[in-house]
Amino acid sequence: MVKRFLIPLGIFLVLVGFLAVGLNRDPHEVPSPLVGKPAPEFRLVTLADPAKEFSPTDMRGQVWLLNVWASWCVSCRAEHPLLVAFAKDGQLPVVGLNYKEVRGDGGLDAKKLAPEQELSLTRQRAGAWLAQHGNPYLLSVLDMDGRVGIDYGVYGVPETYLIDKKGVIRFKQIGPITPEALSQKILPLAKQLAAE
Repeated sequence: MVKRFLIPLGIFLVLVGFLAVGLNRDPHEVPSPLVGKPAPEFRLVTLADPAKEFSPTDMRGQVWLLNVWASWCVSCRAEHPLLVAFAKDGQLPVVGLNYKEVRGDGGLDAKKLAPEQELSLTRQRAGAWLAQHGNPYLLSVLDMDGRVGIDYGVYGVPETYLIDKKGVIRFKQIGPITPEALSQKILPLAKQLAAE
């Protein structure tokens, strides 16, 4: 009879333990299976020049940030002034990954657009947004269908990845970069990686 009550009590205590651990975690620090692994490869066209392409291998030998953004993203607007100010300091190159610029906007039905119309609208919207708010990026590439974002495990925008000289992801920031995350986590780790 006592055993019948001990099993549910044990299960309840285990669940309370998991809940307590979960409530004490920072929601912006979702563990990523990619941290410590090579950054997924891609080759995408740049926003500024449709004839130019970029790949993470182009950044080998440098520590850099990959920032996932879109003009429709409200949180991107919140972190953008910090990125612009950070880029002016020139401490670390920042590459932008413009994520689903047209397809991610709930107000548009991208299925009704021809591919060339979607590309044109993507360039127009993303370029205008950077012109208005400032451009912190060394360059920005277009992930129009979100496939690269899937490879990187993007939960939503913005997200930022710190990538080392060998092309390994060393840190992932989910949500907007804050001054605290930049000064206490990203920059110290970037300096350490640059010295290696």
